[in-house]
Amino acid sequence: MKLFDSHCHLDDRMFDEDIDSVAERMNAAGVAAAMLVGIDRGRSQKAVQMADSRVGFYASVGVHPHDAKNCSRATLQFLRSLAKNRKVRAWGETGLDFNRMFSPREDQEKCFLRQLDIADELRLPLIFHERDSGGRFLEMLESRYQKRTGVVHCFSGNKSELEAYLKLGLHIGITGILTIHSRGADLRKLVPLIPRERILIETDAPFLTPAPEKNRIRRNEPAFVKSVMLKLAEVRNEDPGLLADVIWKNTCNLYGIPC
Repeated sequence: MKLFDSHCHLDDRMFDEDIDSVAERMNAAGVAAAMLVGIDRGRSQKAVQMADSRVGFYASVGVHPHDAKNCSRATLQFLRSLAKNRKVRAWGETGLDFNRMFSPREDQEKCFLRQLDIADELRLPLIFHERDSGGRFLEMLESRYQKRTGVVHCFSGNKSELEAYLKLGLHIGITGILTIHSRGADLRKLVPLIPRERILIETDAPFLTPAPEKNRIRRNEPAFVKSVMLKLAEVRNEDPGLLADVIWKNTCNLYGIPC
């Protein structure tokens, strides 16, 4: 299988000491590409630098809702300039997170709308984050609707939310949550409803380590996206190799990367 980890954070300092080994394990597992997702000014710059230095690494730039309080004009202008790099293939991670509220709601919403406008202007696909927004994320997307491409990263919503995202033309990112017995139960009921041409797989490394790796190691990494892929094929009752081929093409097409 040829796999693409569509969302990871290898720019996290947890990988500073052994990134070469992480990349070797990734390649050994058949993970030929990874999207390093920016979450603020500094981390976006680091993700782009890492993507520039390695084959198969790509990057996105953006401001995570947790950091929305720092979403200044200067920051967005810096990220806009950074997006000119040939390895930058998406904008994000952006959206709303009303769970921990690291940034006030007003700042999150303002930052989200500004980033929608920039991504649309640059014609970049968006990487979306949504957590506990009580429908506000969808409301904002629908109010500014236009035909845009993107992925709802780490989908963990309900059936009506899934249907709304699909209606908007978005892709759905599936993480290691799918493999966790209790936490992934609802998600396993929903993934068969997703059209196969709209599915992406991701690790969100270093977070959300899937089973069986979760039983022996805490830090997630791109190599483990293979476990997500195998569980996804099992739940959907599809051939893993054939489904992997489709998802590889889905990811390349979304991010504008030659397959």
